[in-house]
Amino acid sequence: MTLAKLEDLKSLLRSFGSCLVAYSGGVDSVFLAFVARQVLGDRSLAVIADSASLPRQELEEALEIARQFEFPARVVRTKEFENPNYLANPADRCYFCKHELFTELVPLAQKEGFSVVAYGENASDVGDIRPGAKAAGEFQIRAPLREVGLTKPEIRELSAHLGLPTADKPQMACLSSRIPFGEPVTPEKLRMIEESERVLRDLGFYDVRVRHHELKAGCLARIEVGPDELPKFLRDGARPKVASALKKIGYARVTLDLEGYRRGSLNTATS
Repeated sequence: MTLAKLEDLKSLLRSFGSCLVAYSGGVDSVFLAFVARQVLGDRSLAVIADSASLPRQELEEALEIARQFEFPARVVRTKEFENPNYLANPADRCYFCKHELFTELVPLAQKEGFSVVAYGENASDVGDIRPGAKAAGEFQIRAPLREVGLTKPEIRELSAHLGLPTADKPQMACLSSRIPFGEPVTPEKLRMIEESERVLRDLGFYDVRVRHHELKAGCLARIEVGPDELPKFLRDGARPKVASALKKIGYARVTLDLEGYRRGSLNTATS
């Protein structure tokens, strides 16, 4: 069944004639960019948006994957940090980010003769709250993975089948997602978050989020690691190392969320 969906995806991409893929280096976009290259060859292009919300390591890894698997990738600078609506961090912040992305990608596709712009929304995303999908609809961006009914687990399975290193990559979101809605997004906050998450990954943690909260007495870092990684955090001497490192980065308080990493935790968290 899964391989049949892969063939459906190839047929759909072939019908496009040419395709520009909104690329991030995540599970979905790597898979889509790779298959588009298989089917369309030089008539496909992966384009990654660079801004302060993208960790440097993620950018480097995304470009390295493109080099390794020989699909063309290009970097464009996006300007969401010039948009006060984005910086205000409303609940639909992702709409403004994706709107800016597609504002860059659609003219690029038109200029270079790519008939379709596609992004990595998949069938598992249907029904989720995704303001970015609204922006995609406004720009008539295609979602081939969703259109052929590929779910996240199926994309991981097929990625492993194709030998892609992202098959078991943790789900990622932009750094701005670590800041509670309504608290302004700033490059300085994102720097602190990025450096803090690097500390945790360097210690061997896999599923990592550092949630940034503003308090009267300074900033608080609320650390989430995968639920199965919590014993390691408490047992292996990570606690004092992490606390010390994050305070040097600029946090006044450092806490560990005992529920572990889970999507959408900022929707219910309070500062």
